Amino acid sequence: MDPKELRPRLRWIAVAWGVAVACVVAGVVLFVTGIVNTVEDIAPSTTFAAGETVTVSLDPDDRPSVYVSTDARVNYRCEISGGPGQARLVNAPGSQTVTAGSRTWEQILLVNAPAAGEYQLTCVIQEQGDVLFGVGRDALSAAGGIVGGLAALLLIPGVGVLGAIIVTVVVLMRRSGHRKRLATAG
Repeated sequence: MDPKELRPRLRWIAVAWGVAVACVVAGVVLFVTGIVNTVEDIAPSTTFAAGETVTVSLDPDDRPSVYVSTDARVNYRCEISGGPGQARLVNAPGSQTVTAGSRTWEQILLVNAPAAGEYQLTCVIQEQGDVLFGVGRDALSAAGGIVGGLAALLLIPGVGVLGAIIVTVVVLMRRSGHRKRLATAG
């Protein structure tokens, strides 16, 4: 019996596993991209030096936070004013850090803004040193991006590999049946 007469051809298995490998690569790329974008989203987009007053556009839906970047521990005091209502600064629960570029930021305060608007923020320190403050998003708001990245990492490769397994089993079973039919006919 000539193996070329058997149907379906083995190339279907190779194609299915090629698609599975592509799904694994796509899942990993989407996961890494999701994590990088999430870090960039929460890292401070507006930065300012100690003693400087900065006007920032805040939206409570973005869960704004105040971050500090310094090499040494500093005593700080921040104040917020302006906007359509009185915003409040509250201590951030726990210790959250994010690294963006060459700078590491520590989340120090959460901004409870009653409504979206332009607010003036000032932070001062008692010590001398290289201290930079920034306004970004709450680190906990990154949970959606991380969950989405994990879903891409697990689901896309899972579907690709499962599909390849199913195609392999079906092709091998159909080839076996076709081989038996050819043997009884010939």
